[in-house]
Amino acid sequence: MKTENTVNKNKMAPKKSAVDSVAGAVKPPISFKEFSKDPVKGLMFICIIAVGYLYVDIKMSNEKNVGKQDVTIERLEAKVDTLQTQVVRLVGEASALNSKIQVLESLNKIPQ
Repeated sequence: MKTENTVNKNKMAPKKSAVDSVAGAVKPPISFKEFSKDPVKGLMFICIIAVGYLYVDIKMSNEKNVGKQDVTIERLEAKVDTLQTQVVRLVGEASALNSKIQVLESLNKIPQ
């Protein structure tokens, strides 16, 4: 019994592989042996992770752009309203001036 206990105490802890030491506490989802046996599955996994990341990134950037565009749209709508009121006012003034010119021409005050 004593010899078995001393043998167990003297055993060293198993060494960590290079992947474990680089990855830290996070184990990779696929080992190098599995990847070397079937690289297509490994590459498919990497592609799925990349597509997922890109999807989330695009969604986040779209939300930011929508917020900026809403502010721009509101500002431009205010400008359009201002310009429309100016156009209505100018059309009224132009029609008034046109009628005055026609009256003056009919009275022969303005040569044609």
